[in-house]
Amino acid sequence: MWKDKRGDCQIDKKDQPLYLSKHSFNDLSHVCPVVFIYLLKECYVHGTRKSSPKFRALQQVLVQGFQNGPQPGPAVFAAQCFYVLPIINVYLQGFSHLIISSFERFLKMESTQTNIFDAKIWSAKLFVNIARCRLNYDEKILVKIVDVFKVDLSNIGKAICGSHVNSEIGRQTAEIFVQQYILKLIERSSYTSAVFLLEHFSIRELEDSFLLRLMDSKEYKAAERWATFMGKQHLCVLVQECFDRKLDSYAYEVIRKNNMREEFPVVYHQRKERKLKKLAEKGCWDVAEARTHNDRQLLQYLVYLAMEAGYRDKVKELCNRYSLEGFANIKDLKRSVEQSHYLELKDFSIEEVVWVDNVNGLLDTTCHIEKCKVVGLDCEWKLNDQKGGLHNKVSIMQIASERKAYILDLIKLHNDVPDILDECLMRILHFLGILKLGYNFHCDMCELARSYERLHCFKRYDMVLDIQKVFNEPRGGLSGLTKKILGSALNKTRRNSNWEQRPLTQNQLEYAALDAVVLIHIFCHVRCHTQPVGDVSDGHNKMEWKSHIVWIYIIFSAFICICFCSVTHLFHIIFSAECRSMIK
Repeated sequence: MWKDKRGDCQIDKKDQPLYLSKHSFNDLSHVCPVVFIYLLKECYVHGTRKSSPKFRALQQVLVQGFQNGPQPGPAVFAAQCFYVLPIINVYLQGFSHLIISSFERFLKMESTQTNIFDAKIWSAKLFVNIARCRLNYDEKILVKIVDVFKVDLSNIGKAICGSHVNSEIGRQTAEIFVQQYILKLIERSSYTSAVFLLEHFSIRELEDSFLLRLMDSKEYKAAERWATFMGKQHLCVLVQECFDRKLDSYAYEVIRKNNMREEFPVVYHQRKERKLKKLAEKGCWDVAEARTHNDRQLLQYLVYLAMEAGYRDKVKELCNRYSLEGFANIKDLKRSVEQSHYLELKDFSIEEVVWVDNVNGLLDTTCHIEKCKVVGLDCEWKLNDQKGGLHNKVSIMQIASERKAYILDLIKLHNDVPDILDECLMRILHFLGILKLGYNFHCDMCELARSYERLHCFKRYDMVLDIQKVFNEPRGGLSGLTKKILGSALNKTRRNSNWEQRPLTQNQLEYAALDAVVLIHIFCHVRCHTQPVGDVSDGHNKMEWKSHIVWIYIIFSAFICICFCSVTHLFHIIFSAECRSMIK
């Protein structure tokens, strides 16, 4: 806004038709609410800017207007404006928000007590008229009026019965009236407004089933506010209900905000352990250590995660720093991790995991994979702890069939036999007769191409199906997808372990093999079943998942058949020609 020579205010020089007469709002001591609302409407209607800038400009003018002596006081004047607003029916809801928000700003600038009691009575009458449908206001406006003007039951009692009635009788009458109105709001599913009024007027007579009704309607914020108002017992019911409905994150947040660790000690520690596990999966060990806050049980769990990931130095460091050598709960921690029902390699019919770091092993691997129709691919590399540092080379590459999993030591093979490695991987990655399954495979291939620039095998790849793109799964990664399809997740603690150490630990070998093996089983399971095992509640079309895989499989099978038939036909022609020549 800027001022012209006449002292009038404009929103913008580009907005010539919108003049807000400064003189009209400079002295409101002799301006009635009807004229005031009329001036507002004229300013708004003749403005050419968009609604939001006009709203902000008018809001600023109203705040200044409330400071310029409206009679019989700014609070009463603002309340009386709501009785006039229905005259301009088109702008009723918008202008009501404008006045209430402007008066809120005015109160923050200078709290006035002038005629505040009269303003409460006016507002209470307004509440009664809106509740009785005499004034067509949204319940959200009513809630704001009650909140801003601090209307209580005694004010509503006087608005209903008059000031001459006994205060206790008026209060009882008001409470019954408000309860009836709240029940109407609940019937209309206006739960947020209903909960606010229940809390504001301290009404606790609703049945306990109201909390369940809020949960069934997914009004979680309203449910939390209602339970907080009712007390710890209802909060405990809310938390348990959240766990039953698998709303774990929301339940933990309620526990944290309401300091209910003593009521739910086990689940509180489980939440902490899950956070530590996520940090361990990302390799953020220092952050995870800080998040334990020297809690011995959490520190023991962090040591166990370091042991699982193969970080021997981190285990020694933590044990020495916190005197944790030989702590007794290691078996309990291991048991709790096992009870998490993570998938393991033994859950699949894998005959062996083969470590490949020489020529003979590489040739055997290539011969076996070339006979397969479908294989799973993955690779691992050591995380660079230094921010902004160069990426480490891809250390290993996993290739899994339905019976075996091969783990190629790329670093050693590239140093010893780069040409043979290139030729063997080209026979696998470029062969159209093998369907290669990967997860976020483009990223893996980019890392492989960057790590081994001279090898041609990583320049392109054929017949690759990226499982991530097929399922379009934004959250949970491969572990989350595995849980939905196969019923159990993957333990990703070892994801950012040291993949350049030799020899790799047994845990690392199993983890690496499992990432490739599970891709084949996801493919086979969805191809053979109509629905995933897990409960899908995020709106994905279950049949659509199957159709993606099935169609790709059909196309792949048809392609193989065509190739096979073509080769057979060619062989038949050659064989026939050879026979004819021999006869001749």
